[in-house]
Formats: sequence, C-alpha cells, structure tokens
Amino acid sequence: MNVTSAQEAWRDWLKSERRLAAHTLVAYEHDVANFIGFMTTYLGGPPTLDALAKLKPAEFRAWLAERARLGLARTSTARAFSSVRSFFRFLDKRGLAHNASIGAIQTPKLPRSVPKALSEKDMDELLDQEAEQERAAWIDLRDQAVLVLLYGAGLRIGEALGLSKGVVEGLLTTGQDTLSITGKGNKARIVPLLPQALDAMRAYRAACPFMAALDPNDAFFLGARGGPLDPAIVQKRVRDIRRALGLPDSVTPHALRHSFATHLLGAGGDLRTIQELLGHASLSTTQRYTDVDADRLSAVYRAAHPRAKAR
Repeated sequence: MNVTSAQEAWRDWLKSERRLAAHTLVAYEHDVANFIGFMTTYLGGPPTLDALAKLKPAEFRAWLAERARLGLARTSTARAFSSVRSFFRFLDKRGLAHNASIGAIQTPKLPRSVPKALSEKDMDELLDQEAEQERAAWIDLRDQAVLVLLYGAGLRIGEALGLSKGVVEGLLTTGQDTLSITGKGNKARIVPLLPQALDAMRAYRAACPFMAALDPNDAFFLGARGGPLDPAIVQKRVRDIRRALGLPDSVTPHALRHSFATHLLGAGGDLRTIQELLGHASLSTTQRYTDVDADRLSAVYRAAHPRAKAR
C-alpha cells in the first residue's frame, strides 16, 4: 500500500467507523493532503509510508511553522494537527507505519473562547421578527420553526435539518414533548420540546405545499423547490434578521444554541443537566458558559452563601 491508498483507506474508515459528518470528513482530508503536500516539498519528493514513519519532531514542527508563517489561524492549525495525528494513528493500527515522533509534538494552544450569546431581549426580538412580504407564507413558518428549535431545544443546525417527516409526525400526533437526537460522535440524547416549538412545527407542516408527498424518511424541513433545506438558507435568514435588528455579526444560527445554554444557566440550571441537553461529551466544554453570565453567578453567590450575607 502506498501513501495515496493509505489516505483512501483512512478516509473510508473515518466515514464508516467514526461516522464523521460530511463537512468534517472533507476538512480532515484537506488537512492531511496539505501535510503531505508540504512534506513533498520539504523532503524533495512525494513521501513513502517508510518516509512518514521516519519523520522526526523537527519535520512536524517545520510544517506547523509554515502554517504560522502563512498566517493561518491557530484554531485551523490545531484542527489540522488533529487530522494528521488521526492519520498517523490509523497507519500505526494498520501496521503500515509507526512514528513515535508525532507524540512529542504538542497541539497548538488555543485561546479559551467564550460563546457569544444574545440577551434575552434580543432573542425575543429575533424570534418575533416580522415575516418577509415577498416570500411565501409557508417559508416564513418554516424558518420560524427552525429558529425556535435551535433556541428552544439547543439543537445544532444539522440536527434540526436532519429531522425526518416520520419522526416529527410521531411527535405531533402522539403529543410527545421530548425528542431523541443523535449528535456529534453518534451520541444520542433526549431533549424536551417547548409547546411553542411543537406549535411552530405544526403550523409549518400544515402550510408546506410539499408535505403530503413526502415519505417518512424524507427531510421534514424543505427548501422552496421541495428538496431538503440547505443550512445556508437558515444562515442567510439569520443574517437578514440581525441586520434588520442591528445585531453584531456574532449572531449566527449556532449563537441561538449558545443562547439556549446561557439563559438556562442564568436561570439557575446546573451544568450537568445543560451538558446532557447540549450533547457535550465533556463537562469542560459546557463549563465555558460559566464565563458568560458572571454577574448572575455572583448574584446567586451573594444571595446563597451564609458568609456573603453576613454584615
């Protein structure tokens, strides 16, 4: 097996065993192709599996230094290094190449990012934004249902748009108010649905002209021509709303999910529960939200701690 066929086998493994999302798979492939391209220039020719096995820490650091020289973001380089490390682990497990040097390289350190959430007032205004007059009414009802799911249930955009007609029909006909979601890493979780979310989905279902022709496995949320709704359409709708309301560029569909978590925490929700609702594998990911509402946490501390109330 040569390097190219090893890359193909690794890609197939990521797709079938790891079940990575399509866009993540493309990113991983691009990262490793970039690494191989750099090593082709650095070593004076396309590297063989044996050459990859013999790479020293200096060669890996040269690749990282080149990315820094090109001005690539540290977040991008950290992901690229993770992709390359995944490839080398695959080579090792398959007995194709063993390289101990990559273990001596530390992942580029990233600044601790804090999710940008909307205020409750801004969130209310975003969800109450008036419909666009030039569009069909069912499209506005569709967008409203998607946005309510992102904020009301903390769904990722892919999770919301991945809902099938059969799953939603089961919810709306049985009166069930919880939804089983399979998120990143094939991790399943149960999320409760607000009455407003169920009502929004009912209104969209009743108005959508393509709904009756759908099979149970077809996507519930549809584009203007009846195909599965493209995430870019939802992103554009949020851009249009934020411009109309004068909100910052940080307001994206994913910011609605951040707002869901932040507002739950501000109302007294505990981190473990929020972790389960979001589907985070690690509590440390959820703990980022504690920085968002420091004023609220301080107020709770002053009200609850016995020494804080002492005069």
